[in-house]
Amino acid sequence: MDVDATQVMTRTGEFPVSGGLSPEWEAEARNRVAHAVERFTKPLADLLERDANEGDTRMLVTDFLSEGLDYHKYDHLTTEYRTQGESADYGIRIDDQLFALTEVKRCGQELDARNLRQVRTVAAGEEVEWLVLTNGRVWQVYHFTADASTVELVFEVDLLDEENRTATIDGLFHLSRSAVQQGRLANLRAWRAALERGPLAEVLQSPAVIEAVRHEVRQRTGHIGHLGDTEDVLRALRDGIIPSSLLD
Repeated sequence: MDVDATQVMTRTGEFPVSGGLSPEWEAEARNRVAHAVERFTKPLADLLERDANEGDTRMLVTDFLSEGLDYHKYDHLTTEYRTQGESADYGIRIDDQLFALTEVKRCGQELDARNLRQVRTVAAGEEVEWLVLTNGRVWQVYHFTADASTVELVFEVDLLDEENRTATIDGLFHLSRSAVQQGRLANLRAWRAALERGPLAEVLQSPAVIEAVRHEVRQRTGHIGHLGDTEDVLRALRDGIIPSSLLD
């Protein structure tokens, strides 16, 4: 497969199901998401135009979870998941285990992490790590740590954002049932966490990065190297690039 063809498939969401760069399950999941994003664009725009209520928004969200993310209505979704007097709009099950809780707001409402107050209470009681907040158009996926009572945004996408359609498909792919089962959502969260200032500062001081910088600087300067040049690179990073607050 040539590079141009791959780029077209990535841009349009038409991923190869065999013989390509992705495993068959991944290509199928990405295609499912891409087709759902395309199909739900007009119904979503109609809901926004008439400022539809939360009930109508939930119907669209249910259909998208089912058709786009492969959570079957009767097998994987539990509406009004309730515990200890609090409730979430949906509980999402995978392999008979509660995987995520979803809070739905009306299509015209702005989303805010404060909207997760109720589902955080439910999640803490049920030991659920994943929270989904959506108004049908914008989808936010959070990781919840009950012990610290903290939520971290893992990704946010907008179904009507034409300019970033590829990023929208990629984000929602990680929420699809197959991707979750394959550990891809957890891996994405680990990637995001590794790019925080502290962990990234550790990466910049690792032997592999030091060697890569040393090699690149030698290439650019024509210097053949000298005893202690590795230490020079590490010292330069620590003195001028990495904030002192992030040093060991």
